[in-house]
Amino acid sequence: MIRQLLTYRDGCTDPHRNLATEAYLTETVPEDTCILYLWQNRHTVVIGRNQNAWRECRTTLLEQEGGVLARRLSGGGAVYHDMGNLNFTFSLPTADYDLRRQQEVLVAACRRLGIPAECSGRNDILTGGRKFSGNSFYHHGGRSFHNGTLLIDVDMEKLGRYLAPSQGKLESKGVASVRSRVVNLSQVQPGLTVSHMEEALWSAFSEVYGLPTRRLEPSRLDQAALERHYQRFHSYDWVYGQAMPCTFSCGERFPWGELTLELAVEGGVCRHAAVWTDAMDESFAQPLARGLEGCPFRVEDLCLRVEEAPACREVAADLCALLRRQDI
Repeated sequence: MIRQLLTYRDGCTDPHRNLATEAYLTETVPEDTCILYLWQNRHTVVIGRNQNAWRECRTTLLEQEGGVLARRLSGGGAVYHDMGNLNFTFSLPTADYDLRRQQEVLVAACRRLGIPAECSGRNDILTGGRKFSGNSFYHHGGRSFHNGTLLIDVDMEKLGRYLAPSQGKLESKGVASVRSRVVNLSQVQPGLTVSHMEEALWSAFSEVYGLPTRRLEPSRLDQAALERHYQRFHSYDWVYGQAMPCTFSCGERFPWGELTLELAVEGGVCRHAAVWTDAMDESFAQPLARGLEGCPFRVEDLCLRVEEAPACREVAADLCALLRRQDI
């Protein structure tokens, strides 16, 4: 039974540090305690644990525009975060985990703000039939968390631009996102801010559990343990290498001939490559295929390999332009 409520908010907007904090709070939450952690990410796409990054997000475009890709511990689909979005995490012992009670905190907070809200069968929260909160879950070692988003005033144009599959052909067994009609709560309740929602959540947390809340101070957290978690979430192996093996192909007809490039990607790295072409001078094909093996599956890394291959000198500009058009 929950006998203590703790709240945590430190103002960090780095997604990898926020995910590290979420993992740490869940790992260390005391018995009979529920922690409500509120956090925000600046210009970020967060994908679920079992998703393929390139299938869910235009990763190159995101990075070129100063954004960050992150992978969370929990499952579910890809989401876009900016400062118009408020994220929440309930961390507690698995024995006390109660999804409906936790979601009632979110619904009660919305109603405090004059927003009619209801839970859907897909574990989303809706208002007027449109989604403003997606939820995901994690259970490990007797501890659990339930996290999600609250769309307050998110840049919907960027959400639509980044959350899109590659134009190239990408086949993967990773879990794909289910796209839903979404709405900003500021459209439902004009003038609503993230701060308004934050205060409503603190109050609803206490109301639903029938207990007072106490703020957990950042100074109480073990910084060395947080740093270990951060190094994990910040690593290329975690963000990209967790993806299921996939195959990628793209092609185009150029003045010098037609080309198809096929890549087998595993652990975020091109393990095998094949280059098919009807070009009269096809001597670049095999050196290019060998050069791409072992390359990180990122546009600039792939282009660098193309440009570094002496045999590709005459076609490098065309090949790199093709790769950059794929929205990898």
